[in-house]
Amino acid sequence: MRTCVGCRSRVARSSLLRIVVVGGELLPDVRRRMQGRGAHVHPDPTCVDLAERRKAFPRALRVSGPLGLNQVRAHLEQRTRNSSM
Repeated sequence: MRTCVGCRSRVARSSLLRIVVVGGELLPDVRRRMQGRGAHVHPDPTCVDLAERRKAFPRALRVSGPLGLNQVRAHLEQRTRNSSM
């Protein structure tokens, strides 16, 4: 069980997307193999937006400063595009 940093609900790890920080940029860890501390979020733009507003990513990943979400948003857009086909 893991907690989504966006909506704070506890669900199975397999239904969440693991996010890691590399060089100030948040990256989706689809295979759950990247090194470092991870934060979990539902693969839903609403939860990602909520986590960003609450500043949950820096707190969960124990880093300071602003973090870029471009890679995570691109991954979610691609995922929605692929599921609609």
